[in-house]
Amino acid sequence: MRFRKEEVKVLRKWILTVALLIGAMTQVSFAQVSIGSDLEEIDYAEPKTYEVGGITVSGVQYLDKNVLIMLSGINVGESITVPGDKISKAIEKLWEQGLFENVRIVATKVEGNNIFLEIQLQERPRLSQFSFEGVKKAEADKLRDKLSLVRGDVVTDNLRVSARTTIKDYYKEKGFLNADVDIRQYIDTTRANSVSLRFKVDKNRRIKIKDINIIGNEALSDNQAVNTFKNTKERARFRPLNSLDKLIASAVSGIVRLDLLSVVDSARSILADDYRLSVFKRSKYLRDEYEEDKQLLVDKYRSKGYRDFKIVEEKIVKNEDNTIDLNIYVKEGDKYFFRNIKWVGNTVYTEQQLNQVLGIRKGDVFNQEILDTKLNYDPNGMDVSSLYLDNGYLFFNVTPVEVNVENDSIDMELRIYEGEQARIDEVTVSGNTRTNDHVVLRELRTKPGQLFSRNDIIRSTRELAQLKYFNAESINPVPKPDPQNNEVDIEYQVEETSSDQIELSGGWGYGRLIGTLGLSFNNFSTKNFFDKEAWRPIPTGDGQKLSLRLQSYGKGYLSYSASFTEPWLGGRKPTSLTLSYYHSIYGNAFTASASDYSFTIDGLSIGLGKRLKWPDDFFTLRQSINLQRYKLKNYTQIFSFGDGTGQYNTLSYKIDFGRNSIDAPIYPRQGSNVSLSLEVTPPWSMFDDKDYASLTEDEKFKLMEFHKWKFKGAWYKKVLGDLVVSFRTQYGFLGAYNQDIGTIPFDRFFLGGDGLTGYSNFDGREIIAMRGYSNYSLTPNYYQDKNTGGTIYNKNTLEIRYPLSLNPSATIYALGFVEAGNSWLNFKKFQPYNLYRSAGVGLRVFLPMFGLLGIDWGYGFDDVPGIEDANKGQFHFSIGQSLD
Repeated sequence: MRFRKEEVKVLRKWILTVALLIGAMTQVSFAQVSIGSDLEEIDYAEPKTYEVGGITVSGVQYLDKNVLIMLSGINVGESITVPGDKISKAIEKLWEQGLFENVRIVATKVEGNNIFLEIQLQERPRLSQFSFEGVKKAEADKLRDKLSLVRGDVVTDNLRVSARTTIKDYYKEKGFLNADVDIRQYIDTTRANSVSLRFKVDKNRRIKIKDINIIGNEALSDNQAVNTFKNTKERARFRPLNSLDKLIASAVSGIVRLDLLSVVDSARSILADDYRLSVFKRSKYLRDEYEEDKQLLVDKYRSKGYRDFKIVEEKIVKNEDNTIDLNIYVKEGDKYFFRNIKWVGNTVYTEQQLNQVLGIRKGDVFNQEILDTKLNYDPNGMDVSSLYLDNGYLFFNVTPVEVNVENDSIDMELRIYEGEQARIDEVTVSGNTRTNDHVVLRELRTKPGQLFSRNDIIRSTRELAQLKYFNAESINPVPKPDPQNNEVDIEYQVEETSSDQIELSGGWGYGRLIGTLGLSFNNFSTKNFFDKEAWRPIPTGDGQKLSLRLQSYGKGYLSYSASFTEPWLGGRKPTSLTLSYYHSIYGNAFTASASDYSFTIDGLSIGLGKRLKWPDDFFTLRQSINLQRYKLKNYTQIFSFGDGTGQYNTLSYKIDFGRNSIDAPIYPRQGSNVSLSLEVTPPWSMFDDKDYASLTEDEKFKLMEFHKWKFKGAWYKKVLGDLVVSFRTQYGFLGAYNQDIGTIPFDRFFLGGDGLTGYSNFDGREIIAMRGYSNYSLTPNYYQDKNTGGTIYNKNTLEIRYPLSLNPSATIYALGFVEAGNSWLNFKKFQPYNLYRSAGVGLRVFLPMFGLLGIDWGYGFDDVPGIEDANKGQFHFSIGQSLD
């Protein structure tokens, strides 16, 4: 086929034009862009050089036209070739801004050698609003914060992709790995060039982990390896019979020996071997937590001497049931041991002293974690840093260096910088908005002028927590070193919490509704009592305690009490003074009728408490003088004694020797609280010649004599994280000097139930809780005589606790327990191994205004003679007590 010369010229022109357009579209593949002109003067078959005579911009409303011309890279007066790369690159630059859906550059006029260009743009729409579909309001609010979209944002492909990724990542953190996000765009007819976005979210089912498989492990069992993971948990797998038998045997053995640590360590070991532990953790896959847990596995192996351990590969396998398996391939490497350990730079302590504290011997398994712990901070004992830091060497540091690795042995050089001793310059407190400075500072063990001591700071933090005025979780001591002067300032940062409490309750007892109102001001100030400005609503800040309580069910019963404690008598030493008085009266209308009856109790107590420094400074000694008067008039209703009329008096001395080292008063994780008390009266019967065997009860007990012994102990041990095991035990014995008189009918022990006192506590009785059994049902002969009481009791409790919230305004923890206890009428019937047993679960809520509130469900395993419904399933409620 042959073409004429003119036809060839036209065909060449069209081919070149198409090629240029394809080239421009290829370079800007995501834009609808073009180079065009309606002018006949431009011949696309023969490119020509022009001088830019002018540039205009059309199609934009919100953008600066001069800035757009600058961004294009074409300038007035510049020479360009048309068609040519300069136009194509200008289109690319404008498109890269992400602001336009269409970009064209056209020639609008040619005058000689001058060409006039117009940049024709179509702006992308702006965001007017966005919403969500398929999510809860709370989730939508969180997504809004994460997306950070605002009205007026340009809606680009990148914006949509970024939003979709942000939403999917949010749900991945929640375990929804297959979440789908559909973004729908609608034109907003109320605003020019605006659109609204609607994010339709389908979370689908949460992805759970079915199995975690460790491949290549030999030094650790599968369960031991998987149990190192803190947050990444699989579905629990048990071997219950074997483990349960061992666990029960360990617990029983430990309780018999009163050895809490053996119970905890044995339980931890047994569970680690036989269980895949997932205490209060769901089986879900979260990438960030998984990465952290893999590091825990590495740390676990390295603590066993496998210094070269590494994870070589990992695979995620999807299962048909919407779960995944995690397959982790590991290489353990060789096991290493410590060989030679050399100290460098030590002058204060000898190498022998340092080695004794370090506790690592030649041939011990290499354990970087133990090495760091023994060098820097060991919460369970002495470490090298404590040796120096408790002796003023604040600027001390030690650097362990591996100087030689040969076969399976490692030589270590421990390089010490001792520095100079530092003394404390200033001690301050901040954040105490209600408590006066002197109340805080007097509790501190760090005093100006003393050598710096890390142990004193730790102890001071504990003492502040024991006050219960501040949030125990946020007390923060901040040392501020001054190396030039070898001094340090210490600031204690605290957060005040409400320490006052109110009790407003109603209860049912002895067929009556009983109301109680109690007020406890635990940070009272008598100094500001007459200062009107200090009553907001009461004067506070001096650390004194004032308690008031009123209880009644009407005319037949009225009880009130008041107590006051000054913890620092005189203000210089921690010697406490406590004064208390109580009055109760039970009866009918209290008229002058001969048929009237009443039971009146009056009590007065004066006590002194002192902190001891020996055997250590956790010990305390409390002493008190107590006066009591029981006055009966025709009273044989609830409490039957003698002929129902008479007056009985008690003058006693009580001494309480205790040691309290728990780390926090509300939710202790470690430490113990042990006390031994003795209350005695003078042996009045030794001072007269009366034949008490022949006297009536009214005569025998006019001036009562007794000795009362009590022991209480509580031990706490942290097991995993904030999971705590507690073992508690208590014993009580009420004895007599003169067998002809016998044991007094007052102040006896009543065991069983929730332990709540109140109206039933009318004869000085002590009520001891025992969950799983009804109130007082474990008291001797309770089904025959409800007021006899026991003279001996003991009770043991093993409890496991886990916090749900440690917020100071509402501390909440769940618990499980096993208990065993009993009470006896006298020593002849005492059988220490004949105990009633129970187990159950419970919940505790500490509210600063109301104290500790609790609910428990306990199951009593043993029947109680004479009381059919005393055991089996029982609910118990507690107010202001721990059901110890």
